[in-house]
Amino acid sequence: MAAGIYNITIEQGADFSLPLTWRDGNNTLVNVTGYSARMQIRESYDSEDYIVSLTSALGGGITLGGAAGTILVEIAASVTATMAQSTAVYDLEMVSASGIVTRLVQGDVYISREVTR
Repeated sequence: MAAGIYNITIEQGADFSLPLTWRDGNNTLVNVTGYSARMQIRESYDSEDYIVSLTSALGGGITLGGAAGTILVEIAASVTATMAQSTAVYDLEMVSASGIVTRLVQGDVYISREVTR
């Protein structure tokens, strides 16, 4: 199954939250118990350095919801405030307990520049 395409907008200087629910091809919830998650935002696909890197490790910015199949991506305002780009790209990967990697979603990131600081 190919990764879903979902473009996101991040408001510079504001908290960012992206709630997702993983469903399989039959629209059945995927139990994410035992999975880990990782996500990176980069200026371009070829960029050596990332702008933001998140994981499902404690305090890593991604929270997994077990049998409910939920994935919550959060980026603090203190981090988004440092985003000076206007566009970027991202993907979110899920890694099963046995090490199988599934790229769940990917897309463009639009950064809405902050005026009030």
